[in-house]
Amino acid sequence: MHILDWIVIVLYFGLIGWVAWWYGRHQKDSIDYFLAGRNAGWIVIGASIFTSNIGSEHIVGLAGQGASTGFAMAHWELHAWCLIVLAGLFVPFYYKSAVQTIPEFLEKRFSSHTRLVLSCVSLVLYVFTKVSVTVYAGAIVFRALLPDTFGSPENAFWVGAFSTVIITGVYTVFGGMRAIMNTATPQAVIILLGSFIITAIGLTKLGGWGELVRLASENKEQFALWRPLSDPDFPWLGVLMASPIIGLWYWCTDQYIVQRTLSAKDLPTARRGALFGGLLKVWPVLIFLIPGMIGWAMHQKGIIQLPFKMGADGLATTTIDGDLVFPTLVKLLLPPGIRGLIVACLLAALMSSLASLFNSSASLFTVDIYDKFRPNQSPAHLLLVGRIATTAVVGLGIIWIPVMAQVSKGGLYQYLQNVQGYLAPSITAVFFLGLFWKRINATAATWGLVAGFVLGMVKLTLQTFYGKAKLTTPVLFAQIGDFNPYYSTGVLFAISALIMIVIALLTPPPPEEKIRGLTYGSIHREASDEIHKSWDWGNKLLAGSILVIVLGMYLYFSFWLG
Repeated sequence: MHILDWIVIVLYFGLIGWVAWWYGRHQKDSIDYFLAGRNAGWIVIGASIFTSNIGSEHIVGLAGQGASTGFAMAHWELHAWCLIVLAGLFVPFYYKSAVQTIPEFLEKRFSSHTRLVLSCVSLVLYVFTKVSVTVYAGAIVFRALLPDTFGSPENAFWVGAFSTVIITGVYTVFGGMRAIMNTATPQAVIILLGSFIITAIGLTKLGGWGELVRLASENKEQFALWRPLSDPDFPWLGVLMASPIIGLWYWCTDQYIVQRTLSAKDLPTARRGALFGGLLKVWPVLIFLIPGMIGWAMHQKGIIQLPFKMGADGLATTTIDGDLVFPTLVKLLLPPGIRGLIVACLLAALMSSLASLFNSSASLFTVDIYDKFRPNQSPAHLLLVGRIATTAVVGLGIIWIPVMAQVSKGGLYQYLQNVQGYLAPSITAVFFLGLFWKRINATAATWGLVAGFVLGMVKLTLQTFYGKAKLTTPVLFAQIGDFNPYYSTGVLFAISALIMIVIALLTPPPPEEKIRGLTYGSIHREASDEIHKSWDWGNKLLAGSILVIVLGMYLYFSFWLG
């Protein structure tokens, strides 16, 4: 790292600290702290959705997947269409019901028990996947770029992990959602600009896009977007099952993302903010996944040397360590100053994603759990509890960091999608059945959520300990452990939905007044004009642009290798 790199990084941290202090002075209550006073504009909402999604695990992990599996994971990054579903279908329900959290919406539609189950499942998911994966990815960058700055690469890893978590935690605790959303736009610019730069420089040194296509075509099985059913890792049918289920859960029902739209000043702004986030979401395949493929191609041509994974005996294997591809490109390709900008880009991604996660976790605990057990507390008291809850989430994230060294050996991004694929199906099922079928009642929703969560955790546990190169007895456990994770997502969704349908048919339907305005048919009867007017020409143009771009990318990358 050159002195120019450090200057850029220090300036970035100084700006973030000032923003947190400035907006932290104006926190009055939990609405301010968690929803930025419900006065956000659509550009800020869209940028915040994008920066919340794009953490360091995306930049580091997607580049690693690009180098090792090509476009296999691109299906999960072409989810911009899911934000059309969020804006077109879900936002009117959330906004009209005036909720602060997504579990609170489930209480209105079903019961307090359903709300509590979703809150607890979400908190478990956040702490043990998103916090840990994001922090671990950021620490990998420190270890790769600053191996000797703190005495050893291992020391650099831990310094990077703890410092980024603590600094992000401090500005989240004091700045709240206002700080997060007002830093989102400059962070989005830095992330996009930095990634465009490394992609352009890499393609130039490689010899252009045609050279990348030529080298990838020689390894078509490794880099194709669609894989045959015989593929053990990414069969096309399993991908088609898992990708939409995970995408619709994440983009349409997850507090972590949807919280941004709840901060809008009105319904048209909420919908446009979600669509603007979708327009930004079309870029990650081009600026995060492709750099990993560029790194692989440069390694094949001998232009650079990528690091290899270490074996159990402590010796290097012949397999490229995908999670070190992006940091290696930063270290080897970029000049001083630009390198600092890219590191600032990674820090921006890490901090914005973590900050959003900390704030969303605290809002789930404060609004959905604490306020239910200790109601009628003052706004100032709930604000204090929110800050304490944020601090607690920061602490849990730090405690979980050592475990990530063991659970991420298959690649950060792939690990993240696998875990989400086991916890998302029941949530996706309960929201869609609840909105489109008024017969679904609280009993069905609660039991469907619980059953789906338990079965997902069983699959995750068995996959961790049983199967090939692990424990092989009992045979049934090993078979479940080895069962393709993407097929598993589809099976879990079907089981959860079936449980809800059966229970709903065996129990009394919810009273009509309970579901008024909370199902698709009823809300369009009661607020049809307002909902129709909020889907104006600007929103239609954004939605159309997203569909055209996503469809175009699917068509091109389905046939780009011939």
